[in-house]
Amino acid sequence: PSKPAERCQKKLTNVSKPTLTIRKPDPAKDTGAAVVIAPGGGYAILAEDLEGEEVAAWLNSIGVTGIILKYRVPRRADQPKNQPPIGALQDAQRAVSLVRARAGDWGIDPRRIGLLGFSAGGHLTAWTSTNADKRAYEAIDEIDKVSCRPDFSILIYPAYLQKKVGSSELNPEIRVSADSPPAFLVHAGDDPINAENSVAYLQAMKSAGVPVELHLYAKGGHGFGLRADAGPCGTWPARCEEWLRAQGRLKPAAR
Repeated sequence: PSKPAERCQKKLTNVSKPTLTIRKPDPAKDTGAAVVIAPGGGYAILAEDLEGEEVAAWLNSIGVTGIILKYRVPRRADQPKNQPPIGALQDAQRAVSLVRARAGDWGIDPRRIGLLGFSAGGHLTAWTSTNADKRAYEAIDEIDKVSCRPDFSILIYPAYLQKKVGSSELNPEIRVSADSPPAFLVHAGDDPINAENSVAYLQAMKSAGVPVELHLYAKGGHGFGLRADAGPCGTWPARCEEWLRAQGRLKPAAR
């Protein structure tokens, strides 16, 4: 299999203005569900093609609107280096609220809005999913009065969740509770970003009584995205589709 750096051809950095790019599915198969996509890149860059555009295309294929979030990277000089960059959380919270506020205009069911992230974007997905009660910025308009809680979350080889290697304790900003949304996780056992990150999240979710599913593959490394050359771990989109269907997220939209 090719290395992550070879798989990703479009890398964005120095993002100062967050944006959303909406990719709608064929109207004939549109379920009304939507997923905000947070590409990875260590909070330094965004893997726009591997973990953004290609993901939106897959979501479209199963009748889901894919919304690519371009969040602010890299970390700003005035942000503490020992904490995750708050600007990314602000952008993700605003994105979920904005999509829900505009759901009627965009043909989206406001009760079926998910968040999907890779690597650092996986951390951002967990961070956003477990802090809906604690907005990271002062409300600026009516949109910020709309809930920023995703209805479900998908974490693909998430990073930075575990407090330290060998510990099941999560970092303090990951505040799993009974109100956290159901989650689907994917990790490879040989990932240098330790799979214990996903296991720790799984354990916290189970303790909180929240539905969670983890697929842990023996091999795959890090940054495999949706590429078929990744081996067995490249089959995760099919497993994720099954999970979404079982959760009732892909029921046809009411006409």
